[in-house]
Amino acid sequence: MAAQLTAFLWEARTRTGDVKKGVMEAENEQAVHNKLKLQQLQPVVVKKQPRQLSFNIGTGVRVNDIVIFTRLFATMIDAGLPIVQCLEILSTQSENKRFGKILAQVRANVEGGLTLSDSMRRFPKIFDNLFVNLVAAGEAGGILDTILQRLSVYLEKAQKLRRQIKGAMGYPITVLCIAALVVTVLLTKVIPTFEKMFKDFGGGKLPAPTQFVIDLSYTLRNYLPYIIGGAIALGTGLKLILRTRKGRLAFDGMLLKLPIFGAVLRKTVVARFARTMGTLLASGVPILDSMEIVAKTAGNVVVHDGIMFVRARVSEGKDLATPLMETGLMPPMVVQMISVGEQTGALDAMLSKIADFYEEEVDVAVASMTRMLEPLLMVFLGAVIGGLVIAMYMPIFEMAGNIKGG
Repeated sequence: MAAQLTAFLWEARTRTGDVKKGVMEAENEQAVHNKLKLQQLQPVVVKKQPRQLSFNIGTGVRVNDIVIFTRLFATMIDAGLPIVQCLEILSTQSENKRFGKILAQVRANVEGGLTLSDSMRRFPKIFDNLFVNLVAAGEAGGILDTILQRLSVYLEKAQKLRRQIKGAMGYPITVLCIAALVVTVLLTKVIPTFEKMFKDFGGGKLPAPTQFVIDLSYTLRNYLPYIIGGAIALGTGLKLILRTRKGRLAFDGMLLKLPIFGAVLRKTVVARFARTMGTLLASGVPILDSMEIVAKTAGNVVVHDGIMFVRARVSEGKDLATPLMETGLMPPMVVQMISVGEQTGALDAMLSKIADFYEEEVDVAVASMTRMLEPLLMVFLGAVIGGLVIAMYMPIFEMAGNIKGG
């Protein structure tokens, strides 16, 4: 049974008297001393790394931080700077201090004898499987600068795709939230004033739309805590359901079948699959490993299962295009292009062309969806708010008519 490794902080001197520091995993302090001496370093201080308690929610590292780091790292490596020096510069100059500390730990691990990919693998929430495997392929092939350039291009395009989807969803969500706030204010503050006025006038039976709005206002004012509690309970229940595989599978499948958003999401799936797969294959990652990484980064259980189904068939000796057609995830044109890429031995280049085409398609689809949603939302808001106003003025119109008739 392998001994448990412990992280040790070390400080040692070189033959020239320079002081070096780092982190090393070993069985005990003596093992650290022995490893340092093999590196012609004289240990000065070796102690266990204290455990750090973190109360931060999330990683604290934005996607943009990773994109900028990758682009700068690729430029520095291409310029001939050593990896340790690159990491030292990037860790000290990072605007995100938390990310800077993580890069400093990566640098310390590399100085301690780990490869760059293994050092990054210790931070899975920052550097995902795709990132780590591409870096490992670059290290193995001696083309780390090229791989990092490809990776930076991939991350920039993926970030652009995410922004488009978030932008398309952000507008209607914002409008609906504002509409909900306005309707709530009307029902809790304005409608009660009209209700009191109608009672003071001593009018008879109110019109059905007016009575419905007054009843709705009464319910909202008197049962608001229960409504909020029910909404929270419903949201919590849905969240728990989505944590189960069956719940997530049903939800993700429903997203792909939505009338407007589903079409955009399907194009996004094709663009992401082609871009990720093409980048991995062009970087020398084996096709089975590439498909596993693509499946894990899909972000959709239905897509994940479909890609893993294709991977299982490919591992049995079948081509990529045939099982991909069976899943129904990709349009026939995409499958045919992939088949041509396989036959010509240029699958990575073909996938790159597919990604370029479908990223443009996503641009057009998002713009069309936004243009379509704008008038629909305006009509919806007009109907809701206008309906409330008309319902409350109907009794006034009736009273004015009665007075005129009298």
